[in-house]
Amino acid sequence: MPHTNPEKPNPPAMMLAGTLQLDDLLLALRRRLIREASQAIDLLELAIDSLWELDTERAKQVKVVEALIDTEEVRIEQECFRILALHQPFGADFRLITFCLKVNSDIERVADHAASIAKICRKIEQPIPDWPGALREMGQRVPIMCQSLLRAVVNTDTEGALEVIKSDKVIDRLDKQVFKEVADQLDQGNISAAIGMYMYRISRDIERVGDLLGNIAEDIVYLVTGDIVRHSPKQK
Repeated sequence: MPHTNPEKPNPPAMMLAGTLQLDDLLLALRRRLIREASQAIDLLELAIDSLWELDTERAKQVKVVEALIDTEEVRIEQECFRILALHQPFGADFRLITFCLKVNSDIERVADHAASIAKICRKIEQPIPDWPGALREMGQRVPIMCQSLLRAVVNTDTEGALEVIKSDKVIDRLDKQVFKEVADQLDQGNISAAIGMYMYRISRDIERVGDLLGNIAEDIVYLVTGDIVRHSPKQK
């Protein structure tokens, strides 16, 4: 009968224990990322809703939550680096960590743009201006994109992610339309130059959020398939 050392598990048992530990860490990391994304989406919706009515009290809440997201972004990044250093993942596990690193950064930037919109909301004085129709539409479409993207992240749904990428093209067109509408209002003397500038800054913030959502959607495709789709339209 072969001699075995009860204090020293055989190599397969050690590998299995390490795999289970890594799986648990990655699951917890993914859950934190989804929770952070949900907070950022809620923050963006709060900022946009506050804007239409110039509700400065609600707009002030945005800065508080943004600070929490900033802190969590740093902690998630640190956890990603810790897992990379201690467990040296490869294949799908490595893709998941790089996905978390990139998406974590994009989520924090979404929160930054929400805070920028809230800041502008606090600067514009009553009465409520006549918001450009294209800007209103952007403010309606982007939160819907956010919710669709969150479902795609939770379900690792590449089809849903590709739909988000298509939606970003619509936001780009609306951003250009806002510029035209603001210019028309300025020409007609309906708004001041300062209000026009604020309107276009808001449009740019929302458009940048759309770009970030598109980036995250591309990262979902990479996570599932390993394919980088960012430049594929240009190649075609």
